[in-house]
Amino acid sequence: MAQSFDVVFIGGGPGGYTGAIRAAQLGLKVACIEKRGTLGGTCLNIGCIPSKSLLHTSELYEEAEHGFAAMGIKTGGLGLDLPVMMGNKDKVVDQLTKGIEFLFKKNGVTYFAGTGQITAPGKVEVRLLKGGAEALDVKHIIISTGSDVMPLPGVTIDEERIVSSTGALKLKDVPKRLLVVGAGVIGLELGSVWRRLGSQVTVVEFLDRVTPGIDLEVSKQFQRILQKQGFTFELGQKVTKIEGDKNGLKVTVEAAAGGGGKSLDADIVLVAIGRRPYTEGLGLDKAGVTLDKRGRVVTDRFYRTNVQGIYAIGDVREGPMLAHKAEDEGVALAELIAGKAGHVNYNAIPSVIYTSPEVATVGKTEEELKAEDVPYKVGKFPFIANARAKVNGTTDGFVKVLAHAKTDEILGVHMIGPDVGNMVGEAAVAMEFRAASEDLARTCHAHPTLAEAIRQAAMGVEGWTIQA
Repeated sequence: MAQSFDVVFIGGGPGGYTGAIRAAQLGLKVACIEKRGTLGGTCLNIGCIPSKSLLHTSELYEEAEHGFAAMGIKTGGLGLDLPVMMGNKDKVVDQLTKGIEFLFKKNGVTYFAGTGQITAPGKVEVRLLKGGAEALDVKHIIISTGSDVMPLPGVTIDEERIVSSTGALKLKDVPKRLLVVGAGVIGLELGSVWRRLGSQVTVVEFLDRVTPGIDLEVSKQFQRILQKQGFTFELGQKVTKIEGDKNGLKVTVEAAAGGGGKSLDADIVLVAIGRRPYTEGLGLDKAGVTLDKRGRVVTDRFYRTNVQGIYAIGDVREGPMLAHKAEDEGVALAELIAGKAGHVNYNAIPSVIYTSPEVATVGKTEEELKAEDVPYKVGKFPFIANARAKVNGTTDGFVKVLAHAKTDEILGVHMIGPDVGNMVGEAAVAMEFRAASEDLARTCHAHPTLAEAIRQAAMGVEGWTIQA
């Protein structure tokens, strides 16, 4: 006999588990289906969290190897124990996934470990990992299945020598030569991990710049800093073939605009050209759910598909593929279903690249404002003039504040520098309240802190920066 629920989330990633908990808090009977067998989705299991663990530990290793001596700290016998580093990563992931199961129990969310499929509007079948199946009657079905690795045409990912982000998080040895296909967030973060641990890293990018989509001035300085750290970039190039033998891999690249090719040597190739929505096996075609040309589920601004009672959130629908965007959509949809005014402000969703230095951005870029013919003013402040950054020896980068030329409303904040991933939250809050640059400029900040750089950049919008 079928179990009945008010809401079922198919997918237990950031959007699914967060939305499920919020819906349960609002008094709805909720279930969440996750085929992986552990909650948290790509982000927690094979994405954001394990990569940040390796980014943190590899940064500590590099600092001990190259930075401590200048600060008067002597080290002896420094070495790398990669299995222990990987074990620490796995321990953190395990603790966090079990933490979500605890939160489900605490809030009364029913968890099905298995694969969910929509068999008809209001009907979901779960093929359980332990065997057997469950039939569910559901008032509101929410697709929260996230995204999967985008394949590179003509290249087979074996997760041994040609790896996706999943395999790059599980390498058993530090590769001497790592070639990264794609100069986006994932490729540069994971390339940073292995460069710090000893790899020679080459990045091949189809476009003529790194990190497409972020502020161009930030992108250019980011590339210069990475090159100074040891990255080699092959921009405006495409990978056409990868061949391997016992001595390694031969990667053939050609100019993206057409022209002669060349061969690059590698021990490991990381394919990081993006991600695509995961809709396989969900029964969307039978249910009549519409997808767009990019394979995303088409929804309206209330996350409703064209089929009544079926919704979509997170990576599987339009918008940036970010865990926190999915979380906000999960909460908003749960509140809408419960009769509340759920809402996401898509103009104030921050994005962070967790390299060293970090890159953080929220709102419009200069290029977007120019394209939209919006009048704006710019305030900038370099970290080399920030006292705390100077003390810490982390002076690369700057903060840029973009404000409307007439109203002074903050339209975008773009940063490259130390700990800016935490600092961008201040900018997002300011934009959420539609603050003016003067509001930031006249808000007292503790001294000495890195966050003073935001205030000084905001002062610069009106030309009264004091510390530079």
